[in-house]
Amino acid sequence: MTKKEFAKMIDHTLLRPNINSSDIEKLCNEAKEYGFYSVCVNPYYIPFVKELLSGVDIKICTVIGFPLGANSTKVKVYEVKEALSLGANEFDMVINIGALKDKRKNYLLNEIREVVMAAEGNIVKVIIETCYLTDEEKMWATEIIKEGGAHFVKTSTGFGPLGATIEDVKLLKKVAGDKLKVKAAGGIRTFEQAIEMIKAGADRIGTSNGVSIINGFRE
Repeated sequence: MTKKEFAKMIDHTLLRPNINSSDIEKLCNEAKEYGFYSVCVNPYYIPFVKELLSGVDIKICTVIGFPLGANSTKVKVYEVKEALSLGANEFDMVINIGALKDKRKNYLLNEIREVVMAAEGNIVKVIIETCYLTDEEKMWATEIIKEGGAHFVKTSTGFGPLGATIEDVKLLKKVAGDKLKVKAAGGIRTFEQAIEMIKAGADRIGTSNGVSIINGFRE
């Protein structure tokens, strides 16, 4: 893997509440400098990011139902449509964790399908927040995400008590197979951690430490 190929596996992320436009500008400048796949920001910043990344091949990723996933399906669908109209072209949606715990398969399937439809062919990643789930629930959720037509299962929001783990990425990849990709996110701070996640089966890395990770790159 080349450094350029590695950079294209990173969603350069800034979702903290205590940031401002200068932080977002810095994020976008770093994405352009290092060639990251996308920047991932809260919906409020989408128009600003679109302006900053004009003419550059870097995706604008945003979050839906974030960080708890407990919004209604209609609200999540509205969020996607609004974000799409503002310029976002990838969507990381938090699954309804309570519905997952209650094993409400039809509810979850409908939610995922509605969000995928609202995204109009753009990539949808479904965050399951692995730190709150048993292995059985992680596997069950991944099957539903696959059936629902989303493109990725994502480990974490980064707001829970624990982020991505090697064991979880391996487990999700085993269920996902070739029909669903895996995004590892939460607590990934070093090049070594990122590479271990990729070796475990991650197709994308979500991190707010993209610069330090890419600067640690070794062929």
